Amino acid sequence: MTTQALIMLLAGVGIPVLAALNARLGTGIGSPAAAALILFIVAFAATGLTVLATGPGALRALPGQPAHLFLAGVLVAFYVLSITYIAPTFGVGNAVFFVLLGQLISAAIIDHFGLFGAQVKPLDALRAAGILVMAAGVALTQVAGRG
Repeated sequence: MTTQALIMLLAGVGIPVLAALNARLGTGIGSPAAAALILFIVAFAATGLTVLATGPGALRALPGQPAHLFLAGVLVAFYVLSITYIAPTFGVGNAVFFVLLGQLISAAIIDHFGLFGAQVKPLDALRAAGILVMAAGVALTQVAGRG
């Protein structure tokens, strides 16, 4: 396994852990929105330290970037707020199942059309079958968990 694959695997492990922790914090303090805010404050601090350690000079290029690229921040806020509100009543597994399904669909579309500057990887029959198998596997984990 490459270092890149291992890092992404760990990021994937972190998504349901993040969901469970932040959902519990939101329930514990009585405000999922406040829990999300705390998450972003901690994330801001951790990311800020990383930028300082790796060279803050890149921030100088920020004003020249297209405005639509900042939509990513809105999307991460939507994810965190959604999972923090929904996981306590819907279940972390169910919530992450639908997140993964959405990721499979949007990743296939982004790759197929090369959206946002991504490398083009056409959605052929074999790739579509692989995505369907992955989606079925994720669905099976939810059906099996109800037993």
